[in-house]
Amino acid sequence: MGIVKIDAELCKSCGLCIKVCPQKLLQFSEERTSKGYHPAEQQKPELCTGCGLCALMCPDSVIQVYREEKN
Repeated sequence: MGIVKIDAELCKSCGLCIKVCPQKLLQFSEERTSKGYHPAEQQKPELCTGCGLCALMCPDSVIQVYREEKN
């Protein structure tokens, strides 16, 4: 399982991470940041493979991806 951490305050809502996610698990948040952006957020983390494409695509490097090992 992959865990995607997005620094919402630094996200500029470009949507590149959303477009590149092969599982289609990222979407724009309903909430706004202090700058007025709708940051990306992860949906259904149990379906995330932890591929890291979202983090690689982010032009501002505000995404970190962690893989949780199965026991």
